[in-house]
Formats: sequence, C-alpha cells, structure tokens
Amino acid sequence: MEALKGIRILDMSHVQAGPTCSQLLAWMGADVIKFENPAGDATRGQLRDVPNADSLYFTMLNCNKRSITVNMKTAEGKQVFVDLVKKSDIVMENFGPGVLDRLGFTWEKIHEINPRIVMGSIKGFGSSGPYADFKAYENVAQAMGGAMSTTGVPEGPPFVTGAQIGDTGTGLHLAIGLLAALNQANRTGQGQYVEVAMMDGVMNLCRVKFRDHQRLTRQALSEYSVPTYQGMGEVPRAGNDSGGGQLGNAIHCRPHGANDWLYIVVQEAVWEALANRIGPDIGMPNLATDPKFHSIGERRKNQPLMWTLINKFAEKHTKREFMEILNPLNVPCGPIMSTQDLATDEHVKGREMWVELDHPQRGKWWNVGMPIKLSASPAKIERSPTLGEHTDEVLKFVLGYDDAKIASMKQAGAFSTPPKTPKKAA
Repeated sequence: MEALKGIRILDMSHVQAGPTCSQLLAWMGADVIKFENPAGDATRGQLRDVPNADSLYFTMLNCNKRSITVNMKTAEGKQVFVDLVKKSDIVMENFGPGVLDRLGFTWEKIHEINPRIVMGSIKGFGSSGPYADFKAYENVAQAMGGAMSTTGVPEGPPFVTGAQIGDTGTGLHLAIGLLAALNQANRTGQGQYVEVAMMDGVMNLCRVKFRDHQRLTRQALSEYSVPTYQGMGEVPRAGNDSGGGQLGNAIHCRPHGANDWLYIVVQEAVWEALANRIGPDIGMPNLATDPKFHSIGERRKNQPLMWTLINKFAEKHTKREFMEILNPLNVPCGPIMSTQDLATDEHVKGREMWVELDHPQRGKWWNVGMPIKLSASPAKIERSPTLGEHTDEVLKFVLGYDDAKIASMKQAGAFSTPPKTPKKAA
C-alpha cells in the first residue's frame, strides 16, 4: 500500500458512488478520512442484516478508512472542516446540488482555503444543463445514460444491469480524474475541481452502443441476431448478442437451471474446429462446410440456427463440461457464475477477490477484493471504521488539537447532534 502513501483525502461522500472511489484510493495507500455527520452515512443502517451493527452496504464500500464525526451546523464543526481542508490533498463530496454552497463552502472558497487541493464531486447530471437539479440513483443513471434502452430483449421491457455501473462506475471515473488532477497539482501547485456526472459515466460505458447508433445511419447491423435496418434510429435491445465483431451468445446446459449457461464467442478462426467437434454429435458431420455456416457472413445471417445447433449439443453437458470441451479448441467461453459460484471459486480466492475480514460489531464477513494488482504496492484490505472511531485520533494527530481544545469543542456540540428541543404544548 505504498502507491498513494502520503496522500490525504477528506471524504465527505456517502452511499455508493463516492465511497467506491475513496475505498479504491485507500487500498492504494491514501489516508482517507471519512467525514460524517453525527448520524453517520445513511448506509450504516440500510439493509441491515445484523442488529445494531453496520450493514454490509456500508462495510463493503468503506474499508481502510478513518471515520470522524463532525456537526457542520456549528461554527466549531465548520472550523474542523476548514482545518482538515488545509491538511488534505483531495476533498470529495456527492451531496445534492447546492448543499455545500449553503454551508458556505463553494469550490471557490475551498480553493481559497487550500489552493493546492483537488476537489472531486459526483452529481447525477452535473452542475450545468437542464437536468442539473434532478435527483439521480443507480437505476435512474442507467435509464438516462443509454444502458437500459439497450439491455434486454426486443419484445420485453428495458432491464437494468446487475453491475452497478451508475454508482460504482462513476466512482471509478472519479478516481481517474482525481489522480490526473493531483498529478497536475504536483506540477503547478494549483488544484482544480473534478466533476463526474453519473449520466455521463454511464454513457461512456455504453460507448459501443453509440458506435452502433452511428452505423445504423449507413447500414444494418449484421452481427445482431435481431432485425436491424439502415435509418433505424435507435439501437435495439439484442439479448445476449456479443455486441462486437464476433458472434456470441449464452448457451443453456444440463441440468438447465437458472444459471446453467455457458457464454460462447464463435470467432471466425475457431469455427472449423468447433463445428468438427459438435457436428458428429448432433447428426451433422459436415457442419464445418455447410453452406449456411461456411463463412462469417453466412453465420451472421443464420445465427439463430447456429445457436440452436450449439444448444442441442449442450443438452448433454454441464456448463463446466462444455467449457472443458471448448477450451482445447481455443473457443472463448465462460460459465455464467452465480454469486455462490464466485464466493466458493478457487480462482477467485487465489486472486484475493473474496476476502474475509473481522468487524467489532458484526464479526466475520466477506468483501470483494482489490481488482487492481500493483506488483510493488499490494493492497492490504482492512475493515471499515465504526462511526466516529477515529475522531480524537484525527483531531490530535492530524490537526494537532490538544485535549483542552477538543473538550471545549465537544462541549460546543462540534461532534454530536444537538438534543431535540421538546415542542411546547399548545
């Protein structure tokens, strides 16, 4: 964890998009101080599976961070924020539009406090344009960024993806932007504002669909298994088509359960070997030279029949058996793996992508590991912090506050929610 050693990040983000970004940077060695209001990140209590313990929603997105609770509605709390801004390289937020501004901390003010600091901001639709004030969530971003309209089957409704491309995808985009801005700040001495909109991030991840959108102005999309035509306008939903130049689809295998599928890509270079292997078993020994399939163009035109024939062969094999048949033929393929498959997979555990941790509130639990492997800076994954666990530590050792000052600020309510004033009887 040496890559970002010495970099301090003041992380005001919450829920998923921002915490995804800061957790990744923490795994690279940054000192991430999670700056929470006294009630804490809302996800600490959302979808809770262990009573009185931080939820997995929180713990899986906030590893390797320190937590400090600050009441920004007090003058003392605002001073803590200002002092931390002075000591940080990056500040992050994903509040709704105008929240920080109303607290008196515009980007211009933060830049004035620390000219070198980089500020990362995640918004649903950005800070400009007619959608700027709209609220966004994961699936809203997928809907408005082009993912849902191109996911599913033509005759069915649009689908969201299981992967969190709206939130987590945006967090990954922000991490790239922050590191680029930090590098520039190291050269120039000047920080900058880095903004990533969830809608923009989803559009970027749908880039190949916008490739096809433009191709449709000139031609049909021959690799699609569903009908397309020149001038069609919008890119259709195409089920499990590969979306690339090679044909691909999911094949149902024995015993035909919900996840007994193998995804196969039929490259031009492997067709002959594949056809020679499966042809005799389905009563078509000359499949490789059959005029309906002998060229990539013919296979594209007749791909529904081609997939039917491959499915017929797969009826006798499990997805793992079929994969073992195809691998020696160099056919790109992979089983559809459930969460249970992945949680017990030898390859996954060997790459430390399913990691067991211990937590003082919830005990043993598992997290998805670090997907980026740095040879000279391997990540060491540590548990998420409890609420305010490091408040005194940060105040003393980062800001240099003495015990008397901390006690005075606590007395003023800088780190706690003020008690509610009882309503007077009418």
